[in-house]
Amino acid sequence: MGLLCLLYVMALLARIILSWFPISPDSAMASVFSFLYTITEPLLGPVRRALPPVGGGGMRLDLSPIIVILGVQLVAVPLFC
Repeated sequence: MGLLCLLYVMALLARIILSWFPISPDSAMASVFSFLYTITEPLLGPVRRALPPVGGGGMRLDLSPIIVILGVQLVAVPLFC
């Protein structure tokens, strides 16, 4: 079960990194991003709705991935280590 938590955190990090780059809808990376979106959005979505992005102007920072990663770590470490 600890391995699943690690894989989920890695999927979150991969989604964060891929979100920084433009991805063509017909590329292979689009299917990878779609898969990552599908498995990470069930946790990120509710956190994002509860915690609006920080900042203003042209730059807004979404803190939901950080909160979810911390949450997974807080739950996984005591239960599986």
